[in-house]
Formats: sequence, structure tokens, C-alpha cells
Amino acid sequence: MSEKSHIFEGFLFESFKDFGSLSMDRYAVNEPQPIKNTGDFWQDTADCWQRLPNKGFFFILLAVWLLIFQFLGNSILGYVHTHSLYLWIYDSTNVGESDDAYCDYVPFLVIGLFWWKRHELLDSRLEIWGPGLAILIFAMLLHIFGYAIQLPHFSILALFVGIYGLMGMAWGKEWLRKSIFPSFLLLFAIPIGAHVTFITSPLRIFVTWLVEMVSHCFGIGVARYGTELFDPSGAFQYDVAAACSGIRSFAANFLLATIYAFFTFRSPWKRLLIISLALPFAILGNLLRLLMVIVAAEMGGQKWGNYVHDNFFTSLMPYAPAFIGLFLVGSWLEKHEARAAAVGQPGQTTGPGRQPAQFQLEKGAVKPQPNE
Repeated sequence: MSEKSHIFEGFLFESFKDFGSLSMDRYAVNEPQPIKNTGDFWQDTADCWQRLPNKGFFFILLAVWLLIFQFLGNSILGYVHTHSLYLWIYDSTNVGESDDAYCDYVPFLVIGLFWWKRHELLDSRLEIWGPGLAILIFAMLLHIFGYAIQLPHFSILALFVGIYGLMGMAWGKEWLRKSIFPSFLLLFAIPIGAHVTFITSPLRIFVTWLVEMVSHCFGIGVARYGTELFDPSGAFQYDVAAACSGIRSFAANFLLATIYAFFTFRSPWKRLLIISLALPFAILGNLLRLLMVIVAAEMGGQKWGNYVHDNFFTSLMPYAPAFIGLFLVGSWLEKHEARAAAVGQPGQTTGPGRQPAQFQLEKGAVKPQPNE
């Protein structure tokens, strides 16, 4: 095997190792310096800007890359008659009650995460790195493919992959390794709401069934037909639309859970546990909201139910279980982790009848072993 192959394998190993160790807990190395006021914020940001090399090289190439997607980014000249990929994204995420409205905020979140990791990134070995060009070429081929088959989603992915490659070209492989997680979150900026009906349809039926069952437990005689919920006497009738299936809150909860899991825990199973809770919490939140609508309609008819459905505060209900539940589960896992770490300290027993390693050494029984 050639020396280049060994180098490439080493880079992949280090990348995935770092992807599994990004955290902002007490072991984190990317915690920003304390900022007490606005002046400190701007001063620290200016200092980091001065430390950043190859700025002209990166931002000139970035401007060219972004212009490509402005003038040759979209080949679908239908409802949105424009070649700009950015206008196509805006139209997809902001027309009507789009399920992808959250996508607009993801890039700003990612920029904030890069700022949070600024000291860790700047402590890397920053250098021009030629292999980053291969990532950029791959991104260009991906965009050409998406442009040819008229699927802008591939072009959006290519846009982000190209920016990742440009960072590698300007600042090296260590920068890329440390920025994998923030860059990964850009996937949430790709609007896919119109392509997940295979998820929303079963969710609509399941949530409707849950509302019917729980309503009957409270003595409310609501009837169900498919995704419709109605009163047999005709007092109210509602259809659980795709947006009420939980897909919106699931996308937001999944993003929140992913960020929280990777910033708080190092253990892969704990991260997977937190992320896996996004779906049940989304279903629970929508169940609570729909129950509030049904209860209001039972008390005051269709008008009362519509008021609860359209109310801003009740529209936030699907997100409450996620915020509360994720942090409660996370807090429990952190306490469990702290207890496990305390048990594993030297000089403490780790099981029934087992003596500390120091005591065994004094007796001359065995060579001390680190406690598990």
C-alpha cells in the first residue's frame, strides 16, 4: 500500500474519531473564553479574525462558488422561474405553511457553532491543503448531476460540500476534522418536506388513532374516520393534516436532540438514545395539542376548537415535551455518568467483596490494576 493511502486512511480515522468526541461538557476543549460584555465579544472576534490565515484565498473562492449557484443553480423553471438556487430554496421554505420553514435558520446556527469552536479551530495546524480540491471537484460533479436531472436537492448538498472542501483547501485537514459536526448539521437546511409523505401519512393515522383512544378514556365520544376526527352529533369536525402529524416538530426536535446529544455526551449509545427520543416526543407533543383542540371543541363547539388550534401559544405545545423531556433525560444520564465516574476512582470498591487496588498491593496479593 502506498504512502498516500496510509495518509488518507489516517485522515479518515482521525476524522471519525473526532466526530465521536465533540462535546461541550466538562471534558470539552472547544469551550470559548468567557465574554463579560459586548466589547469583549467584538474584541475576541477581531482577534480571532486576525489569527485566521488565508482569508483572501478562501473568501474569493467562496464568492465564486456562491455565484455559480446564483446564476447556474436551478434548472427547474416552473413555479419559480429563476436560475438562482437561493431563490428556489426561499420559495420552497416560505410559501404557505411549509414544513421546511426551519431550514432558513440552520445556516445561522452552523455559523454560530463555528464561532463557538473558534479557539479550537484556530489552534489547528492551518495550511493550504491540496486534497481539499478533490472534495470541491466532487461537489461540482454532484451539482452537475442534480442540475441535469432537475433535482435541486442534490445541488444544495453540493453547495455545502463545496464550502467544506474550500475550508479544507484554505485551512487544512485538521480544520476539516474539527468542523465535521457543524458541517453535518447543514443537511438540515435541505428542504425535504414534500418528499416525506411516506412518513407523514402513517404518522397522521397513528396520531389520529391515539387522539381517539385518549379522548375515549376521558369520556369524550369523538369518532374517527381515516385521519378525520368528528363528533357524532355534528358539533365539530377536524382533519389531521400532514403538518399536524408531527413532521414539523419531529424535524425541529431531531435537530435539537442531535445538537444536545453531541454537545453533552461522548458515549455513542447515550447520543443515540437522546436522538431516538425526537420522534416519540414529537408524537406526544402533537397528541397533547390535538387533545386540547378536541376538549375545547367538546366544550364550546367548532368555534372554540378552532380558536385553540389557531392560537400561537398552543401551537408551541408540540415542542414543549421535547424541550422538557430531552433535558430531563439528559440530566439523568449526566448524573448517572457522574456516579459511574465516582465509583471508578482509585481506592474505591467496584463490586461486592472486591478490595481496592491499593489495599491488595499492601497485602502483596496482586499487582494493582486500574478500576473499571
